[in-house]
Amino acid sequence: MKLIGIAIYLIILLLIGVFASRQMKDLRDYYAGGKRFGFWAASFSSRATGESAWLLIGLTGMGAAVGAQALWVVLGEVLGVAAAWIFLCRRFKRLTDRYDSITIPDYLESRLRDTSQRIRLVSAFTLMVFVTIYVSAQIDAIGTAFEGFLGWNYYVGAIVGFAVVLVYIVSGGFVAVVWSDVFQACLMVLGLIALPVFGLLAIGGVDPAVAQIRAQDPQLLSLWGPEGQSWNSFFTILGFLAIGLGFLGSPQIFVRFLSMRSEKEIRPGAIVAVIWTLMATLGAVLVGIVGRALLMSPSHSMTDELGSGGQQVLPMLVSAAVPDWGVGLYIAIVLAAIMSTVDSLLVLASSAFVRDYYQKVLHPEMSDTKLLGRSRLVTFVLAAIALGIAFSVAALIPGRTVFWFAIFGWSGISATFCPTMILSLYWSRLTARGALAAMLTGFASVPFFKFIAPQIPVVGDSFGSLSELPPAFVMSGIVAVVVSLSDRQGKIDWSGLDAEIGNANNLQE
Repeated sequence: MKLIGIAIYLIILLLIGVFASRQMKDLRDYYAGGKRFGFWAASFSSRATGESAWLLIGLTGMGAAVGAQALWVVLGEVLGVAAAWIFLCRRFKRLTDRYDSITIPDYLESRLRDTSQRIRLVSAFTLMVFVTIYVSAQIDAIGTAFEGFLGWNYYVGAIVGFAVVLVYIVSGGFVAVVWSDVFQACLMVLGLIALPVFGLLAIGGVDPAVAQIRAQDPQLLSLWGPEGQSWNSFFTILGFLAIGLGFLGSPQIFVRFLSMRSEKEIRPGAIVAVIWTLMATLGAVLVGIVGRALLMSPSHSMTDELGSGGQQVLPMLVSAAVPDWGVGLYIAIVLAAIMSTVDSLLVLASSAFVRDYYQKVLHPEMSDTKLLGRSRLVTFVLAAIALGIAFSVAALIPGRTVFWFAIFGWSGISATFCPTMILSLYWSRLTARGALAAMLTGFASVPFFKFIAPQIPVVGDSFGSLSELPPAFVMSGIVAVVVSLSDRQGKIDWSGLDAEIGNANNLQE
């Protein structure tokens, strides 16, 4: 029964790839779907892409590890998604249509009048580095999922699942990505809503679950988390809330806004995206808490019973509480969360190399149609590199957790692009030099605040609890403002900004 459910799921993905491949005519189709998607496709695809393996494996594990404190992640995500759709989406859509952009570097280069192509080169390099790391985290999660659910060898499971993604994405490009995301987003949200219910039925209701958690550690029911009220807990909460910053300009999210057929899709798309985010993230946290109540005894450590970081809680809860006929479906749901991000990121990284470097910098005379074959080849090569990174990390760091592995790649993309994207939409004094300095700062700050800052005496623990994204995000924004203000020669005349984009942040239009 388990294998039948997985087989049906994988066959559906392959069929989507075959269907989408017939619509591929040029680079615009492969990387932006011809800009013809409606709000259902755009909102579901943006949410499936924005969540990834960390939702099903990482956030459920966090719910098990820190309890109610993980609800701050839910709030941070809901606020971030809402802000992106309400305050940024319409402005961005209007400008990308005006500039006829099909990638984020296209937009930034046109918006900032950068004739040096340095912004395009930095964007392409950053995306290829951090997207490849992020994809490798998803591949790691595929192997973990097959190992946890079916008892397969980790490496065999990773290769099988990843091979299917590669087939439909190389053939169908962005169209295959979006429609597979819609299918997978539906599976994800339904599964995360239902699983806590199955768990509560197995444990006997809400009251026994609360009693079990209280017996293990009463602080797990506190929003402050296991450490109680402390500065480390405070900075941890800030770090959880700041995860939502990554939605305010990340290329893998904003390319969905770019691909919509018109601005009329934005308001209903925002409503759908926010509701989906609330249900899915809240469900994931509850899976972790209910799973801990059902599966863990007070006398054992979490790592012994639920795996490192609690990331085995979902497959274990499924095995303990879900009827046999539903186990295969939940395997498909976990794979859906992983694959919906892998495919999107591979298309994004491929576009960074082929469109933003190979075509725009090296061969501007080459047509979009001729580049379609090269796009597929580059997608395959980047996928192979990500697979190698995932297997290397698995061999060298056996105690890793998917959540923090994925967050590093997510933070790198976010800190590099988000401050510049926000300022490009709202601050008329941003210059190309300011944007370039900000992107380089964001790129360098993520590894600094991840690996070096936590070792600094006195403040190191606070940086470790905060995580790398918030300080890297702030540093990138400060550098953008300071360099732009001092760059008098690079000042852009945006006096027609209001006329150009109108009252674009008003969703009532």
